[in-house]
Amino acid sequence: MKPEDVAAPLERFVHAHYGASAAVDGLAAMEAGHAGLTFGFRVVGRSDSRVRARLVLKLSPPGVRRAGNTDVYRQAPLLRALHGAGLPVPDVPWAGPDEAWFGTPFVMMEWLAGTPFFVWQPDARFDRSPEAVAPLWLQCVDALVQLHRFDWQHHLPDWERATPLHDEITRWDGILAKAPEPAWLDAGRRVRERLLAARPESPPPALVHGDYQPGNVLYERGRLSGVIDWELASIGSALLDVGWLMMLADGASWPSEWRPVCPLSPEKIALRYGAEPHALAWWRAFAGYRLGAISCLNVHLHRSGRRPDAVWERFAAAIPCMFARAAALLDDAEANATRR
Repeated sequence: MKPEDVAAPLERFVHAHYGASAAVDGLAAMEAGHAGLTFGFRVVGRSDSRVRARLVLKLSPPGVRRAGNTDVYRQAPLLRALHGAGLPVPDVPWAGPDEAWFGTPFVMMEWLAGTPFFVWQPDARFDRSPEAVAPLWLQCVDALVQLHRFDWQHHLPDWERATPLHDEITRWDGILAKAPEPAWLDAGRRVRERLLAARPESPPPALVHGDYQPGNVLYERGRLSGVIDWELASIGSALLDVGWLMMLADGASWPSEWRPVCPLSPEKIALRYGAEPHALAWWRAFAGYRLGAISCLNVHLHRSGRRPDAVWERFAAAIPCMFARAAALLDDAEANATRR
């Protein structure tokens, strides 16, 4: 779907909710971070062009089964609860689980000022020096600590059941199976079996973002202004998010030509969060497996022409690195366990 596909129903929506004197202005796809069906726009007065609201419209993919990351509407109660608790997320003034307005469920969020720091290719407005980038990552970690303290059992008791760690691993089986290259599939399956065999005791469940990194954080003049893109949110182990950040910061997980811009070590990230780095090898390995599997699917979708996005060819070069690094981290964890 393109902006022109949603322009007419969006005009009807704005008239119904803001009055006949309101109009849509500046409708455009939000492409930063390779977002999905996400569009930004302003609600303005027809006569005076005064801005009444700045909003972001996120749609479920039409014709796709609504579950997990394709069930956009499930984000509405989550974001409303987080915003109500004072956490840095957009509020949701409008949302609908049916197809009445846009032919698919939708969430309409308030627009937050700021730009995401897409870690592989930061926006040109960002200073890439270590002195400028390190504070962005540290703020990201600090906000994660606050998000993991969110009392989901009180604020969202019926939102979602906690996902057992075994199910968290096996949920990626079908994603990995889409790998367009047999070597990727074989490497990924070997890591999967080792993850299942060595899975650790999981801490008490918490709210998990699922893709927590500076590319899903907004920064305005160097300060964190919001956490966005909650499609993969779940209730599970908070260490899933920590391992993900550590994996992104680990140069050994990436080829030199496609390496996240991060001056911090994985150990520095763990310590800033308040965790013991050496205890997180399994979680880092699982993060590499997860992103490797996700990349396999997206490379397949790109090459098949179903969802063209050339950035996934850059990730294609990283897939062997991610699986190999995950295996090496599991080797280290086994060696440490034997020494103890």
